[in-house]
Amino acid sequence: MRLDGFGLLVKDMGTMIRFYRDVLGFEIRESEDTENVYLVKDGTLFLLYGREDFEKMTHRRYEYLTGVNGHFEIALYVDTFEEVDRAFADATANGAAPILPPTTEPWGQRTCYIADPEGNLIEIGSWNKPYEQKDL
Repeated sequence: MRLDGFGLLVKDMGTMIRFYRDVLGFEIRESEDTENVYLVKDGTLFLLYGREDFEKMTHRRYEYLTGVNGHFEIALYVDTFEEVDRAFADATANGAAPILPPTTEPWGQRTCYIADPEGNLIEIGSWNKPYEQKDL
């Protein structure tokens, strides 16, 4: 199997589309008023499913956390430490909830955390080198 993408079950589709598209730069693939919305970031498929629509499709009910949740994180990479600081400032100025301000960790990574409008954690980090060289 190959990873094709990942998705979130969302309560407020419009708010979440605008956040991921306008604040974080995800590219939307179709109309905002569809039941399932496909976005792409750097070649990775990112799906937003309406909770009620997903429950109807799967014939089940699910439980959802409210507030900031710690079930997973979405990790985004920028090339420089300065970009971490700028991305955090821009995202929080545009509606992201600040979780951890930009911090240089003992292992050498500069990272910060924000939360989207429904409380999902997003890390923005850097090793202060281009993405293609970060794991070398």
